[in-house]
Amino acid sequence: MGRRLVILLGPTAAGKTGCSIGLALKYGSPVISCDSRQIYKEMRIGTAVPDASQLSAVKHYFIQDHTIHHPYTAGRYEIEAIELITRLFAEGHETLVMCGGSGFYIDAVCNGLDDFPPADPQLREELMQRLKSEGVESLRLELKALDPESYATVDIANGQRVVRALEVCLMTGRKFSSFKTAPKKQRDFEVVKLGLSRPREELYSRIDSRVLAMMDEGLLKEAEGLYECRKLPALQTVGYRELFDYMDGQTSLEKAVELIQRNTRHYAKRQLTWWGRDCSIRWMDEKEMAAFIEDSHQF
Repeated sequence: MGRRLVILLGPTAAGKTGCSIGLALKYGSPVISCDSRQIYKEMRIGTAVPDASQLSAVKHYFIQDHTIHHPYTAGRYEIEAIELITRLFAEGHETLVMCGGSGFYIDAVCNGLDDFPPADPQLREELMQRLKSEGVESLRLELKALDPESYATVDIANGQRVVRALEVCLMTGRKFSSFKTAPKKQRDFEVVKLGLSRPREELYSRIDSRVLAMMDEGLLKEAEGLYECRKLPALQTVGYRELFDYMDGQTSLEKAVELIQRNTRHYAKRQLTWWGRDCSIRWMDEKEMAAFIEDSHQF
């Protein structure tokens, strides 16, 4: 049997964590997290990190093992994840399970990153100042005019991502999306992508309920503890930005919670748009995924 990486992906709040543990137990694999925010140890509640029982059920990697004070990138994830995957296969695993909702990180593992130009520090500083003074709306409208393809796929609520895409457009005179044409890197293992889907209204209801559960668990207190670090790139994230605005007196707490729910729904929609271009994904609903996990003949 050849070596295989099974990637369980899907929108936020779809229920990937529980299914990933089922898959990991089925194949005798750890879970390799592919989430660009769960990797930070300071962000537990707002990133829906697996709970203690889930973490103890199987070994997890890339969960709360980095700090927000040292920015983490998809390029670094590609290097570290491939090194880990290579080591685990060498130790005797035939099938490994990866789980996450960060499309860019998943693409980095499957295909490698494109050869983007290095950052221009002066231009980056100018754009960051504009982000601070004008807000993300102005920058993303400019990106939409220069590169509608990137506008349609980048996380346009994430100021850092918008700045980077716009920076490349302005610096090179080319669309940011045009750099995504590097030859696909060849991996020495098979990749199988399984997508966990839910009806849109059900997914949105789960998102709304999960945000309320996070607030009950102490998300506001977690955000208060991170307030002094709120300018760090890792904290330009749904669930924290809105509460920082509340702390700054820009909105009420009730409105902040509503915005977290709305922006999380928008994020889920962007995730589905990202994966809509990938015809290799085998999408399943909750019942189909459960049957797949239980079927000993699968693979």
